[in-house]
Amino acid sequence: MKAFIFGQKWKEVDTPFVNRLLNKLEAADIDFKVFQNYADQLPQLSLDYECLSTHDELKDYSPEVIITLGGDGTILSAVPLIRELEIPIMGLNLGRLGFLASIEQERIDQAIDNFVAGNYTVIKRAMIKMISNPQVFANDNFALNDFTLLKRDNSSMIVLHTFIDGEFLNSYWADGLIVSTPTGSTGYSLSCGGPIIFPSSDNLVLTPVAPHNLNVRPVVISGGHEVSFKIEGRAENFLCSLDSRYEIINSEHEIKLVKNDFSTNLICLQGDNFMKTIRNKLNWGLDKRN
Repeated sequence: MKAFIFGQKWKEVDTPFVNRLLNKLEAADIDFKVFQNYADQLPQLSLDYECLSTHDELKDYSPEVIITLGGDGTILSAVPLIRELEIPIMGLNLGRLGFLASIEQERIDQAIDNFVAGNYTVIKRAMIKMISNPQVFANDNFALNDFTLLKRDNSSMIVLHTFIDGEFLNSYWADGLIVSTPTGSTGYSLSCGGPIIFPSSDNLVLTPVAPHNLNVRPVVISGGHEVSFKIEGRAENFLCSLDSRYEIINSEHEIKLVKNDFSTNLICLQGDNFMKTIRNKLNWGLDKRN
């Protein structure tokens, strides 16, 4: 059995946990490699290890699991490296909130034992793909969480003429617009008033950012629809993002969003579920009468 360990930024306080993880993997007879950029930051650890840094190297290594060390942002950063391989991700939470990286540090032994024993489920998370002319984001034109269009060069609003399958939906006068997957519905979209959508739903939610319209609300559509835009604004450039990656575009860009060809697979341990996560992470439904 093989595992790939992925992280972004090492913190000294994480050293005992990383050592514990490596020792646990060795004890479970799991071969592992570490993401090169993360390994370059690490101090001398208890075990020696090999590294890899590219999609092709990951494909050749072909691990059964990718273990991310960090928060949700770390998982989002791992997705472009994994791409179509759909290797399941086990998110160990060294960050803060952790909707995706929901396995706490004290559960690491349990997590590895359950994985080896097969006591887990793999949850497929739908993604969106951006098609643009001129092309932006090259081969990393997909997102697990969300796509956003935002104003950039001045404080004036922008106008986002939005179409569903070529049919006009609305012109959003706003600071921007978020198109979120169910996975991303607990992120930026939620902070802008969007609904929480169960991960298994085949939906997208369009959430305006600070709209200058009293009657504009988030809209939930089927994940199979194509969403396209025409952008206007006083500035020449706009900010376009896919998860944590961003590019600068202008009004000449033709942009449409479709359902991505592949998904991201997340490992869910026995006893964990989405409802438990939102209760614990957001104190959702918290009431002293319960």
